[in-house]
Amino acid sequence: MPNEHDGTPPESNESLSKEDLKKRAAAEAKAKALELAKQKALEKKEESEPAEKSNETDDTLAKDKALAAAKAKAAAAAKAKAAAAAKAKAAREGASGAATEDEKALAAAKAKAAAAAKAKAAAAAKAKAARSGAADSSDASDEKAKAIAAAKAKAAAAARAKAAASAKTADEPAEEQKPSPLQPLLDKYKAIIQKELGDDALEDSYINLLSKDVPTLVAQPDTYFKIARLLKHHEELRFDYLSELHATDFETHLEVYTHFYSYSHRCPVALKVKINRKEAVIDSLAPLWAGADWPEREAFDLIGITFNGHPNLTRIMMPDDWIGHPLRKDYEPYDVEV
Repeated sequence: MPNEHDGTPPESNESLSKEDLKKRAAAEAKAKALELAKQKALEKKEESEPAEKSNETDDTLAKDKALAAAKAKAAAAAKAKAAAAAKAKAAREGASGAATEDEKALAAAKAKAAAAAKAKAAAAAKAKAARSGAADSSDASDEKAKAIAAAKAKAAAAARAKAAASAKTADEPAEEQKPSPLQPLLDKYKAIIQKELGDDALEDSYINLLSKDVPTLVAQPDTYFKIARLLKHHEELRFDYLSELHATDFETHLEVYTHFYSYSHRCPVALKVKINRKEAVIDSLAPLWAGADWPEREAFDLIGITFNGHPNLTRIMMPDDWIGHPLRKDYEPYDVEV
């Protein structure tokens, strides 16, 4: 049988036998039937695919619809529940508001009743006071007069007692003050000074009660340095430490105050000297105690006292060209702007 695909030309119908023609016709029919069957199968498949797709789409739509219905049902149920809760709350609040109004009304009634009772009590008290006012006024006047009389009598008695005490004090000798425990030291100092320098060497001597009972010696201007030297070098005195030196203007006179201490005998003493304000000159103690150097310069600078024998008597606080002495009571600034 000739082949269509081998490149050989087909044989003519005249050269084929009858039997071959039948076989050939049968083969062509079979091939045609097979081709037709393939075509039908392909068409059937194409028809079935849209149906499946359609079925899937229908299922999806059904599911979506069911889900939406469930959501709508749940939302309706929640809405109904919220409405019921709101209704119940409104009912409770209404009941509470009614109770509150009742309580307010009751409280107002009570307050009104209390105010009325209070006003009634006040009116009764006022009426009672008015009734008893006349009787009490006379009693009050009597009590007041009695009190005044008693006060006057008491004051007169106190005045008489005070006068009697004053008269008694004037008639009786004053009570002697207890001697200071440092009085023996003062007596000792006086005895040594009077023995060495004479009875007139001291102007005065006393116990300074305002300065821890320190024994205080008041020297004459011309014996000031001699007493100071005796205080330092005498064997029974030995005041080797000068702790303080300052000057003061008392308007009537100037004064230099010096405080000493004896480490040998464990005792204090103060030495004072009064100086004329117009001729403010006194001997320096710097040759005896070096500690007197700067305090004497300060007294010279601010008070205007000249210390004879001072090794360096110059101003210590004010400038050298300063006019006047600022701690003098009659000091007037040279420069008005100072």
